[in-house]
Amino acid sequence: MTPFDGIRVLDCAQNLAGQMAAMLLADFGAEVLKLDPPGGDAARRRPGYVAWNRNKRRATLDQVADRAGFEALLDGADVAVFDQGPTRFAELGLDSRELTATRPQLTHLWLPPYGVAGRWSDLPAHHATLTGLTGTAFRQGAYADQPVWHATPLVHYAQAVLGASAAGAALLQRTHTGRGRAAVVTGLNAMAQIHCPVVFAGAPPAPRGAPFGTSPGHRLYRCGDGQWLFLGCLLPPFYRKALSALGLAGGDPAEATAAIQARLGTEPRDHWVSFFRAHDVPVGLVGRREDWLDSEIIQANELAAALVDPALGRVRMAGLGARLEATPGSVRHLMQDATGDEVRAFAAPRPTRTPAPAPTDPAKPLAGVRVLDLGTLIAGPHAATILANFGADVVKIEPAEGDSLRPTTGLFINYNRGKRGLGLDLKHPEGRQLFLDLARRADVVIDNFRPGVRERLGIDYATLRAINPRIISCSSNTYGARGVDARLPGFDSVLQARSGLMAAQGGQGGEPVYHVMPVNDVATAALTGFAIVAALNAREITGEGQNLETSLAASSATYQFGELAWFEGRAPNPEGARDCLGFSALDRYYACQNGWLTLAIVDAAQFEALARVLGREDWTNRFAGGAALAEPRDGALAKEIEGSLAALGRDEAVDRLSTAGVPVAPVLRDEEAHRDTFLHENGYFERHTDPRVGELTASRGFAEFVGSPAGFQRLQPGLGEHNREVLAEYGVDAARITALAEDGAIFPPPAV
Repeated sequence: MTPFDGIRVLDCAQNLAGQMAAMLLADFGAEVLKLDPPGGDAARRRPGYVAWNRNKRRATLDQVADRAGFEALLDGADVAVFDQGPTRFAELGLDSRELTATRPQLTHLWLPPYGVAGRWSDLPAHHATLTGLTGTAFRQGAYADQPVWHATPLVHYAQAVLGASAAGAALLQRTHTGRGRAAVVTGLNAMAQIHCPVVFAGAPPAPRGAPFGTSPGHRLYRCGDGQWLFLGCLLPPFYRKALSALGLAGGDPAEATAAIQARLGTEPRDHWVSFFRAHDVPVGLVGRREDWLDSEIIQANELAAALVDPALGRVRMAGLGARLEATPGSVRHLMQDATGDEVRAFAAPRPTRTPAPAPTDPAKPLAGVRVLDLGTLIAGPHAATILANFGADVVKIEPAEGDSLRPTTGLFINYNRGKRGLGLDLKHPEGRQLFLDLARRADVVIDNFRPGVRERLGIDYATLRAINPRIISCSSNTYGARGVDARLPGFDSVLQARSGLMAAQGGQGGEPVYHVMPVNDVATAALTGFAIVAALNAREITGEGQNLETSLAASSATYQFGELAWFEGRAPNPEGARDCLGFSALDRYYACQNGWLTLAIVDAAQFEALARVLGREDWTNRFAGGAALAEPRDGALAKEIEGSLAALGRDEAVDRLSTAGVPVAPVLRDEEAHRDTFLHENGYFERHTDPRVGELTASRGFAEFVGSPAGFQRLQPGLGEHNREVLAEYGVDAARITALAEDGAIFPPPAV
């Protein structure tokens, strides 16, 4: 039994995000038919293509020329996945409202690369263009005042996971209403989920950060053998432990950094990794992504898979990003060509039920799902925020000292929107009993404790199941629940180091680079959201809840999915560099007179157009026959393009190049992004006035379900702000609430 048993998915996607979203549904039981256009999929030459199309069958069909055949496949599908830009989407006649009106049971998932409208929405999918347009390229730590090109397309992976979650949420709602939903997850939604900070009105721009880390206790260090490690003391108690173990006093950050570096330079890396682990200090060696699938962490937790392709031979790839104990997913086969009988069977009419009348203002798909959020920092709380954005009722439960992220107000708001707050002491006997009473009426419990903590608190899955067999309990950890590292402390940055992400960003032979965005935290949040949605669907089949596990280790593999896919003879992954500007001369960021732009040329015709606009027709002779596409990012052609663009204003250069058909867009700084027309017309931002912190701007959300209002109903909760309201809704009477407050089991005391 799997969560999506019997679900048919028609995968019409041509980019990473859409194809991987369909793959995630296939991993957990859906029957996926991938529909290729005549001539084949545009993405098929990418090494990751073989991996993100596993568990599917493939057919070829022209959606325009054979409209009847295409319509028949749509008639047979439960979910249809598309990822074209809005103009091509309209040309194909794929209007969301029309398709769902004529096929009430269809879930229509659209993942446009950027937005649903506006100037840049029809550009080809390109991760660096998107990070440039949203201000993200200027947030990454750098040595110079320039944008930084991410060597891993993290935003595409985020869009894939959010897309699968949105489809799963719509399917869950269909079990109750009989109606499918049209869901839209744009590239902007994905960017909002992984890195769109809260900005307060009138506040100065946030400091950009550095490529080696954020503080003496949370940064890269070079050891005595020339190898690198990341000291991951994100929280003060760990930093104090590290200083004490090293016999150092701390003090001024620059002096502390120099003192730690001097000590670590005296011994090889393996010595220091063992040293810090012995003192319970989070630390990660900087590894290569080529070695990650073979690591003890990945192998012990069964997070890798291997399949055999007739042409490519043995193909290795990341496994499942989430473990569902009762209804697990599986990696069964690489993509196979569908037979004619299989295509006809896919298009066969389905048993239908009369759907409920279509409401004028339908609820979001997770409306009515009750979530108890025990998470702290980012991975756990942000997962609950995604569920809240999809309509769930989320209660954030905190101890008296509050979430460790509360002092960083903007971050706390960003990862805790849409919730109500309950102050509760799980270590207090009455507090624990209260939590169990809440769990009797809840659907989901989320935590990101280290393995063993749930058991010590007496709120492990077995205990919860005994009082509520329908409960879904999801625990996220750092290294997975198995293996020698399972109980070690760890944070996002430690997994950035160990999984090869930092080394890949720094490039061959260069210094590793710390990603300012908390890559694995936000990835784990998204995968946790998907796992919970899958488990909710499974519960509709089995009638029972289950235990789930996600981890930063699993996320570190999922968000390098294509880069980790390996087979003999595959092309090497593009690499980063110090303050990386791109992958090649025609695929990189360039400075103009007054700003930067992204150039994303993929064919000779686009290169010829670039040469004409810049008055350098000689380039087409000197770099003929596709040679320009292979020119390095810092080679002769790149230097000449730099010189030509440096004489032009950014907006003038973008206008002239885009008019000529060159894929190009501006790279915005944060302050520009918050004023940008394109981002606002696509609803990227949402403005709020909060009585505690004043006016602020945050991202609006991570998906839109057509017909339902987007965004969040509320901002972050205060500590215990909704005690009485929440407890009353969960059936706790007023006298008991008062007694619990007087006993210190809940806090602060509820308002009378």
